[in-house]
Formats: sequence, C-alpha cells, structure tokens
Amino acid sequence: MEMNVSTSTLVISVKPVALSAPDRGEDLQVRVSAPAMGSQLPIIIFSHGFGWSLDGYAPLVDYWAARGFVVIQPTHLDSRTLNLPPDDPRAPLIWRFRVEDSKLILDQLDHIEASVPGLSGRLDRSRIAAAGHSWGGQTVSMLLGALVLDAHGEPGENMSDSRIKAGVLLATTGLGGDDLTPFAAEHFPFMNPSFSDMRTPTLVVAGDHDQSLLSTRGPDWFTDPYFLSPGSKSLLTLFGAEHSLGGIAGYNVAETTDENPERVALLRQLTWSYLRDELNLDDSSWLAARKALEEDANPLGRIESK
Repeated sequence: MEMNVSTSTLVISVKPVALSAPDRGEDLQVRVSAPAMGSQLPIIIFSHGFGWSLDGYAPLVDYWAARGFVVIQPTHLDSRTLNLPPDDPRAPLIWRFRVEDSKLILDQLDHIEASVPGLSGRLDRSRIAAAGHSWGGQTVSMLLGALVLDAHGEPGENMSDSRIKAGVLLATTGLGGDDLTPFAAEHFPFMNPSFSDMRTPTLVVAGDHDQSLLSTRGPDWFTDPYFLSPGSKSLLTLFGAEHSLGGIAGYNVAETTDENPERVALLRQLTWSYLRDELNLDDSSWLAARKALEEDANPLGRIESK
C-alpha cells in the first residue's frame, strides 16, 4: 500500500532528561525526539513493552518525530536497563508506577521543554496522544479510561488523564479471569482489565497470528480493547503479524519473530494518519490511508471502526 505522507524533517533526540519523582524511588529518565523546526507541535507519550527502555521502538518514534510529533519515551521500572530485583517492594506495583510515569511527564512538560535545546515554546499542549506496545498498551489503556478489576471483580481506581485526547494500543492484552493461563493469573493479577469506561478515541492494533503464552484464547484476545470499549474506536488487524507486529521494537531486534518491513511501514503510516485525524491536525490523511488499504489488491491488514 502506498500513500502520500508529509515530508520528513530533521529530528533532534535528547536523552536522558531526568524528571524528579520522589515517590518512585529514583528519577524518571525520558527521551525526547522532536522535529528540528516547526511550532505548535503535538505530543505522543510512548510506553514501552516489558523490559524495554527509552531507547526502543525507533521504527515508530523516528517516523512520527520526522513528521511533526514530539515523542516522549519514559524508561519504566521494569526496564532491563534498571535491573530491579524481584524482591524490590516496588515490583508488585510496577503497573501503577507505569501509569504514574506518564502522568509525571505531563506534569513536567515545562522542565522537558527547558531541557531540550530549541524546544521551548514549541509544544501544543492541547494535542496530546499516548501510545504503547504490549505492557505499554495496558499502561496506556488505563490513561484512556480502562480499569483494573480486583479478585472479586470490583473495579479499582480510575487513573485516566483527560489531557490525553487520543490513544494507540499496539498488541494490548485483553480480558483476565478465565482468559488467563494459571501462571498469568497467579503472577500478573493486574492483567484483569475492564474496558467499559475506556472512552477516549483509540486505534487498537492486533496481529492475527499473535498467540500469547499468557492467555487461553487465540489472537482475538488482543482485540478486546476494541470490542469491549465504548465510543469512537478503530481496529487495525495486521495479517500474519505476531506480537512484534513486524518489528516495531527496534531495527534488527533479535526477539522479533515476524520480521516484515512492509508491515512496519504500513503500521507507522496508519498510526500517524490516525493521530493526525483525532488531534484535528488533518481531516484527510486517515481517510486516504483507509481508502488506500481497502483498494490494495494484496492488503497487509484491514481496518474497522465504530
């Protein structure tokens, strides 16, 4: 599939920017990637998958930043770069710290602007999106309104943030309970979401060959955030994609099981177009992207919306 996208531009990437986080036990380190030129720049907060860091997901981040977004990537406490011991008292609550990391970024945008040369005064704080892959998708889903159910099925704290206007959930896990393997249910009790209050406009991306070892279900498990949430949502199903969705975690990453540059190219174009549309930056590119995919003789995926 080919579609027209805006011309890419020079990108400035700065790391690490340290954000003070006394309740976290250590500063939050973030990477900021931004176009070298332009003003009123929209923002994407990107939450990495388990074990990754602010250095991951370059195939997506490079593309988004070169086409007008400021992308801010935190290193969450589960990152292999931090090597948090299993008996650390923070370990059982990392899922909460992940959500709070994203909110901390929003609270400290002034500091982030001042820390990146040439960025001051160029952010559009009315146009903020959040995106995440795998565990990062679960993190972002909570920012969009998803809740975690306790052992009795009662919803926990609403940790959504109204400053985030749109979301992208990449290979994000579905329901808990009987849909989890016994191992997952025992070790990851926070993997028990309710999407019934996830009302923020969202693009859900799922691979139709993504078979999780944590679930008793098949690849359809990753479509739950779309089908079980209210409001304006779109679902991009990528044909043949596994959990890496073609290789979004990085260039030449060894753990990519389904390497497919064409799939990654499609995904980054569609996510960019979707966010441009939802943040009221461009009312034509998302429609054009959908039309191009529908008219492709050998499509790499399909889109449905509600």
